[in-house]
Amino acid sequence: MSPALLARLLKNIPPPMTPRLLVGLDSADDAAVYRLNEHQSLIMTTDFFMPIVDDPWVFGKIAAANALSDIYAMGGVPHLALNLLGMPLDKVDEATISQVIAGGCEMCSQASVAIAGGHSIDASEPFYGLSVFGSAAESDIKANHSAQAGDLLFLTKPLGIGILASAHKQARLSEVGYEALVFYASQLNDVGIRLAKIAAVHAMTDVTGFGLLGHLLEICRASELSARLRLNDIPLIETAVVLAQQGIQPRACAQNWQNEQSQVTLSQRAARYKALLTDPQTNGGLLVAVAPESANQVEGVLNKSGFEQASCIGVLEDKQPARITVD
Repeated sequence: MSPALLARLLKNIPPPMTPRLLVGLDSADDAAVYRLNEHQSLIMTTDFFMPIVDDPWVFGKIAAANALSDIYAMGGVPHLALNLLGMPLDKVDEATISQVIAGGCEMCSQASVAIAGGHSIDASEPFYGLSVFGSAAESDIKANHSAQAGDLLFLTKPLGIGILASAHKQARLSEVGYEALVFYASQLNDVGIRLAKIAAVHAMTDVTGFGLLGHLLEICRASELSARLRLNDIPLIETAVVLAQQGIQPRACAQNWQNEQSQVTLSQRAARYKALLTDPQTNGGLLVAVAPESANQVEGVLNKSGFEQASCIGVLEDKQPARITVD
């Protein structure tokens, strides 16, 4: 759903009655954060979607990694997950459904997260995901509203996952493109745990359905800042660039741009990459706001953690109202 529609649907939810809720609906963040005591905070999230690949085991892995990412994006450690499963039982056999669950279990095992049950229904369309519980010290929480003017912005994965998935649905994705889709969509964002320990990392979010521009705008609005990005430094999946030039893109690209365009200025060259800048990612990279003096430390952590394509893509500026400029 678009941010505008979500805002309308959620506007009548009453404000929380407890000061223990540190992160809720107000800042469009990745997960809810609740202060348990003076040392620990609980983090809760849920995420599920319909298949983006044909292999049920791979789909299960991707869906689980995507759900876990919200905990990592808050700077937390995931501990426990519940399956969320819907399958049309008259169309999908038990062996296939078991493979979806097995893929999710495999990913959770890799992340040292226990799956302790869940909920399943006979649905008209297949979907799978997780509800995840995690925790963090309050000092490690990296919320959208905590970014500061002058912070550098790092993106840990290249853009284009949504475009690859669209090409796959149309049977127009090469073997190389499929391998890239599976690799990035199932790569755990657990580096967020290590980044959270760096005090100069002020904010994090994961780039998912609203694309890079949409999720960066959430940080800008919550922190009352603007951002300037350098197109040449934004990592892109090469196969996705070619596909976008051929006109292949998810329908959500247009929807995302409709919601973002009033607050975004694109250079003439950047406008040619609009599909990638608005591309809805599945388990996309982390977008990290860090003080300049710790940029080398962050870069070192990312490289050692297997995010070789991570890049510093821009800077946050003390300008209001929130706006993004891509040069």
